[in-house]
Amino acid sequence: MTDAFIYDAIRSPRGKGRPDGALHEVTSVALSAQMLDAIRSRNGLSGHAVEDVIWGNVTQVGEQGGCLARSAVLASGLDQAIPGLAINRFCASGMEAVNLAANQVKGGAGAAYIAGGVEMMSRVAMGSDGAAIAVDPSLTFGTDFVPQGIAADIIATEYGFSREQADALAVESQARAAMAWADHRFAKSVVPVLDRNGLTILDHDEYMRPGTSVEALGALKASFKDMGEVMPGFDKIALMKYPHLERINHIHHAGNSSGIVDGAAAVLIGNADFGRAHGLKPRARIRATAKIGTDPTIMLTGPVPVTEKILRDSGMAISDIDLFEVNEAFASVVLRFMQAFDVDPARVNPNGGSIAMGHPLGATGAIIIGTLLDELERSGKSVGLATLCIASGMGAATIIERV
Repeated sequence: MTDAFIYDAIRSPRGKGRPDGALHEVTSVALSAQMLDAIRSRNGLSGHAVEDVIWGNVTQVGEQGGCLARSAVLASGLDQAIPGLAINRFCASGMEAVNLAANQVKGGAGAAYIAGGVEMMSRVAMGSDGAAIAVDPSLTFGTDFVPQGIAADIIATEYGFSREQADALAVESQARAAMAWADHRFAKSVVPVLDRNGLTILDHDEYMRPGTSVEALGALKASFKDMGEVMPGFDKIALMKYPHLERINHIHHAGNSSGIVDGAAAVLIGNADFGRAHGLKPRARIRATAKIGTDPTIMLTGPVPVTEKILRDSGMAISDIDLFEVNEAFASVVLRFMQAFDVDPARVNPNGGSIAMGHPLGATGAIIIGTLLDELERSGKSVGLATLCIASGMGAATIIERV
């Protein structure tokens, strides 16, 4: 099969996902169009240079509804002959867009694609699409549905992670993100967001809290304790599903869970002929992709089995991977990944993650692939793996190799 290469990877800074956040005035289409225009101008693309734009976004209602990808193409400077495909695999939508594009290139269905995603969580509220998995009794009862926060606490209980461990991971995420920004590690990839007059709205990750301490986090109330124990009592569902557990240990709160933010990201993927035709040098080869379904109640364990699958399918071992990006949806997700593979924590999210900088749902998968690529180049490492947990019980992963 044809190799698929990453030629460029960019992202917006992440704004607080609230009405007072810096990006609240920007629509998902407008932010997506800015990312597409940045890819176009940075790489000298003109005409029908790419086969398609594949774009992830999770809450596909209102201004994020319809085929947002096509709307973004039309709002950008890309040729209108380029179509668009909007996809949704919950938190892995941005990664799935990249993986789908890469596999299209590998299979010969086009020389190049732009893939990525967006989520404007300050404008389109998470859950406002009324997803059946959460609201349809005929499905929720049969799958023993609990909210993600409860699922994260189930992981902590099942695998023995304490509140102190989760808070320590969160503090480390904040410290690493602050260090990365201070060291200009994101300078190559972060594209400032501009208003209609060309003035900068945001040029840094707005959500970060660099001075966070374990002591400060220790004072926060567990966010999902009442939801689990009082009303509507999701702990009872969890304990019926997992009767070997005596109780659910509620350890997660706003400080050790991913932040609600606005953001977008884009990746330019193509074959070798595309690079030669446009005078572009490939930065990495997409070596393997994988996705998997998992237990829908505990829900967020997907990074472990999907990593096992992608390594098995590609004939690799965990020792072949130099760096890991594991989305920090909740602290227990990353703790479980490190426990399962006994990997050095220094090799996992070395520049911080979604706990510190936020998790714009449809964009995060593309963001962490770009972050992984930047760090491989900065550190002189060769092979990296990015993975995410996914709502309703799934996992996705991508292995890239620097060239």
